[in-house]
Amino acid sequence: MDKNPNFAVVDIETTGGSAQKHRIIEVAVFLFDGQKVVDQFVSLVNPESFIPPNIVSITGISNQMVSGAPKFFEVAKRIVEITQDAVFVAHNASFDYRFIQAEFKRLGYDYSRKTLCTAKLSRKYLPGYQSYSLGNLCANLGIPIEGRHRAGGDAMATVSLLKLLLNTTSEVEQLAIGNSVARVSNVNPKVIDDLPEMPGVYYFYDEQGVLLYIGKSINIRRRVLNHFASIKTKRAAEMLSQLSDVGFEETGSELIALLLEADAIKKHLPKYNKRGRRKANTLGLFSDYDINGYINFRIEKISAKNDAPIIGFDTTEEAKTILYRLVEQFTLCQKLCGLYQSDSACFHFQIGQCKGACVGVEHPAQYNARAQKAIKSLNLDTNSFFVVDRGRVDEELSFVKVVRGKIEGYGYFLKENVANPTDLLDEPLTPCGNHREAIQALKAAVKGGKARIIEF
Repeated sequence: MDKNPNFAVVDIETTGGSAQKHRIIEVAVFLFDGQKVVDQFVSLVNPESFIPPNIVSITGISNQMVSGAPKFFEVAKRIVEITQDAVFVAHNASFDYRFIQAEFKRLGYDYSRKTLCTAKLSRKYLPGYQSYSLGNLCANLGIPIEGRHRAGGDAMATVSLLKLLLNTTSEVEQLAIGNSVARVSNVNPKVIDDLPEMPGVYYFYDEQGVLLYIGKSINIRRRVLNHFASIKTKRAAEMLSQLSDVGFEETGSELIALLLEADAIKKHLPKYNKRGRRKANTLGLFSDYDINGYINFRIEKISAKNDAPIIGFDTTEEAKTILYRLVEQFTLCQKLCGLYQSDSACFHFQIGQCKGACVGVEHPAQYNARAQKAIKSLNLDTNSFFVVDRGRVDEELSFVKVVRGKIEGYGYFLKENVANPTDLLDEPLTPCGNHREAIQALKAAVKGGKARIIEF
């Protein structure tokens, strides 16, 4: 960690959790040189919109208090000046930084600063605490907060926390990482050291900025380090020899990391990702009824002439693997699933594993009931619901929106801003694919009880 820069320690209070929909009502910036505060700016801000009662209750900032306060464009110049050439620091920095950027974007200005998150640093260098919210962490560390949920008080507490963290960074750990990384790639070891120990997706780039590989993990930093520590194939060694930079996107939720990874691989087709490299599923599993009334399955290319498939696949091998699993799990007929060519009974009937649908021994209604269960197992229920999971910070939760069995996208919200589940219908949504990998990830989360289901 660079010990010489100035740090612009920022805290804001807002009308809600969405930088696109909500506005800043108070901002505090303390310019910290690593030892002391050398400049500061604290001001209420007129959001030019209504402050909801729950925000008034949390912050104590009322609509009357901000009615005569400067609007953001009136404080924007001061914020630019005090943060110039400084690292933008906040507790859960992505939240504060997104809001500041959004306010400047409304003014037609591209606000950009290097950022540092004291919540991430605390999890890394101060392990073992149950909660890393600013209030709980400061209480455990004996750091006083004068005016909790007011920008000035929270920002000053963050300054004290940052000062503690600056004296905690392990030089030994950084040296060990540097030696490991330098042996096999051109990546600056500090890039690896700065990776978060949080769920998310990571991206490997070569020196021209070409995307080599996309991965996901519940601990981004640890997973990336594993690439360097365990090089088992020539392909892995070749990839790392080309590696020049590592990017990442935190998700907070393992489920959203899975969705984001699957979408990103299909969109970018990185050279070293084997799975999901096709742009879209080219094969589909289809079903229809034969002349005897039995449900038959077939694997065919997806085209405009076909109806929508039950599920899509990248390869014939992948499709047949799933179909063989369904035959075993639901006692389906090999022949009616297109996996055994014969003018008479299938092989499984001959050894007692098929109940005889292929030769009319089993009644169509009995066979079709199991076939329908097999179809249902490949897709989500046709209900509409949210899957709510962990967020990127303690005060946040994530959600995936499913409408009539189809994944529409995912988003994030602050716990304190969503009183009723139906409020999620108004939250901003990032679209994602409804492909097989996404469906499997969502079904696993639902069945495993790892996330909360809210129907609507």
